[in-house]
Amino acid sequence: MAELDLSGTFTALATPFTADGSAIDWASWEKLVQSQIDGGVAGVIPCGTTGESATLSDAEDRELVTRTVAQVRGKLKVIAGTGTNSTAHSIELTRQAFDAGADATMIVMPYYNKPSQEGLLRHVTLIAQSVPGPLVVYNIPGRSVVELSVDTLLRILDLCPNVVALKDASGNVLYCQDLLTQARDRVTVLSGDDPLTVPLMSVGAKGVISVTSNVYPRAVQELVAHALRGDFVGARERQLAMYGVNRALFSEPSPSPVKAALAARGTFTHRVLRPPLVEASPTCRGRLAEVMAAFEAGA
Repeated sequence: MAELDLSGTFTALATPFTADGSAIDWASWEKLVQSQIDGGVAGVIPCGTTGESATLSDAEDRELVTRTVAQVRGKLKVIAGTGTNSTAHSIELTRQAFDAGADATMIVMPYYNKPSQEGLLRHVTLIAQSVPGPLVVYNIPGRSVVELSVDTLLRILDLCPNVVALKDASGNVLYCQDLLTQARDRVTVLSGDDPLTVPLMSVGAKGVISVTSNVYPRAVQELVAHALRGDFVGARERQLAMYGVNRALFSEPSPSPVKAALAARGTFTHRVLRPPLVEASPTCRGRLAEVMAAFEAGA
């Protein structure tokens, strides 16, 4: 398997829906993907948590990946979110994504089931052994309840050479340090939290899987580029400048704030989410307008 460079900014794409939420708004999707191409990010992630993967049908998953691959035409890497709380279903979606042309897939830790560490090991291993391409594992205990331990991830790396990266949304900078102290260059770590991008990159992460870059792809890309070349003074300045935006985009359950921001900028026609998620409140939208205006004035 050819080595895949997963350093840089990868946007966890929000999925735009029609006014009644029954279908994907493809015109808005194309505008969003084009903004990422124009913004110079390294890659995009359709069908992830930010894309409301839990409410997408398998057919929608397939079409999102297929259309994204066709639109980026190799200019960006495409990492498809294919993890669910069913190992068998995750294998189906992962095979489907690679068949559609994805460069890699991302596997979130199973939610609701609360598997043990042995269960997490088996889940990832069975998926990895069933597909030919590279996998990114996604540790987000705040949503999945269970945390993939560093020891378990090290065992996965021993068993699965096609597990090449981790999206670290543990919220714990010590997790990244513990992992990289032991794994070294065996795995690429990407920040899974926009506010922690610079802290994690300062100890060895290679970039971010970002929500904020849906709205500001160029700004996030520049922040990460500064950190990758060791300019942490410049990276810190950009991180602090984006602090208000990053906080506002998570002031209500994601992705409702980022959809409101994309609608305000004209990228999305609607800010609709599928139940059980609901649209951003007027208070959230007002705060977003304030921090976005302040950020853009200083950019």
